Amino acid sequence: MSVLTPIDKALSSLATTLDTVNDSELIPISDCVGRILSEDLVSAVNVPSLTNSAMDGYAIRTGDVQNASTKLKITQRIAAGEIGTKLGNAEAARIFTGAPIPGGSDAVVMQENCESNDEEIKILQSVRVGENLRLAGEDIKSGITLLVAGHRLIPQDIGLAASIGVASLKVKRNLRVAVMTTGDELVSPGVKLKPGQVYNSNFYSLLALLQQLNCEVVEIGITADDLKATKTALEEAAQTVDCIITTGGVSVGEEDHVKAAVRAIGHLDLWKLAIKPGKPFASGKVMGTQFFGLPGNPVSTFVTFLLLVKPLLLSMLGCQNIQLTRGFHIAANFDAAQSGERQEYIRAKLAQDRIGKFSIEALLNQSSGAGTSLNLADGLAVIPPHTRIKKDDAIEFIPFSVLFG
Repeated sequence: MSVLTPIDKALSSLATTLDTVNDSELIPISDCVGRILSEDLVSAVNVPSLTNSAMDGYAIRTGDVQNASTKLKITQRIAAGEIGTKLGNAEAARIFTGAPIPGGSDAVVMQENCESNDEEIKILQSVRVGENLRLAGEDIKSGITLLVAGHRLIPQDIGLAASIGVASLKVKRNLRVAVMTTGDELVSPGVKLKPGQVYNSNFYSLLALLQQLNCEVVEIGITADDLKATKTALEEAAQTVDCIITTGGVSVGEEDHVKAAVRAIGHLDLWKLAIKPGKPFASGKVMGTQFFGLPGNPVSTFVTFLLLVKPLLLSMLGCQNIQLTRGFHIAANFDAAQSGERQEYIRAKLAQDRIGKFSIEALLNQSSGAGTSLNLADGLAVIPPHTRIKKDDAIEFIPFSVLFG
C-alpha cells in the first residue's frame, strides 16, 4: 500500500484477514489469567446461596418488636457455615456475619443497637424488614451469563469463577509464535561485540511481550542477510507455529531479504502506517501461516507491536471487540511543533506538582533507536496529525500499564 494508513483502519482491516485458532483446553482456574474463554461462563448457583447476615448481631422477626421496650429471648447461636432453626414468637438468634438467617426471621439488628445478656436482648431502635441482610442471589442469580466466549480473563474473573464453584475453564490454547530477527550485525547478549555489531535486543523485547500474552515462543534466531537462509528459516517455522513475527528486513534496503522470501513462499502486503515511530509494516501468509513484519528500530518494534500486533494476536484467539488501545486526557507540560502526516506516539512521563496536579512531560530523546526512552517513560502521549501542542493543552496519554494489560 503506497499511502499512509491510520493505525485504527489498519487494525480493523487486518483483523478480517486472520485465521482464528479453534483448539481449546480445559485448565484449572488458577492457570487462566490472560487466557481467552472458549465458551460462556454461566452460573449454576445463586450467590449468596441463602439469605445471610451482613454483620454480627441478632436475627429477629420485625413483627415482634413494635416498640422499644420489647425483649426477645435468645434461643440459638448461628455462625457462618451453620444452619439455625426456625424462630418462634419473641425469639432472637445470635448471628454472625455470613451466617444464613434462621427461618421466620426477616432482619438482623446490629449488636451495637441492643442491650443483651446471655438470655435475652432489648432492641434500642426501630428495625425495618430486610435490614442488614444479604439476599439469596443478590450478587449472582442462577442461570445468568457472567462472562462471554472471547473474553480475556483478568484476576477478578478468577475469583468470580471460584465464587460460583467453577474449578476449571475451557479456554483457547496458547498461540505458538516464531520470532525471527535479521541482520548480519546482530549478536546475542553475552557475546563480546566486534566492531560494527549490536546486541539483539528486539528478540528479547518481543519475547517478554509475547510471554505476557501467554504465547509459546519459538526462537528462529538471528538470520543472516541472505535470501536463501531467510526463506529456509521461514519455511521451517511455518510448519510448527500459528504466527511468524520478524523484526527488520521489510525496508527498501537491498540487504533486506524478508520481503522477497515471504513472497516466494506465500504472499505479502506492505503497509505504510500513519504513526511515528513506526511506519513500515508487513503482513501476509507464509505457507498458510500468519506473518507480521515489524520495523527494525527498537522503539518502532516495541510501539508497533503494542498498538497493532498485540490486538491482532488476541483476535486470532477469538478475543472480541478488538480496537485501538485508548488512554485518558491529561495536561501537557511541554510544547511541540506541529506534527506531520503521521500520528505521533511520544514517550512521556507522568509529573506531579506541589499541589498534587498531574501532567505529562515528553522525554527529550524521541529517536526510534533510543531504547532507554522506553524505560524512562510511563507511557505514550498521542499527538494527532497536523497538530501543534502548547503547554497545558489536554492530550491523550496511554500508560504502559494499559498497553501491557
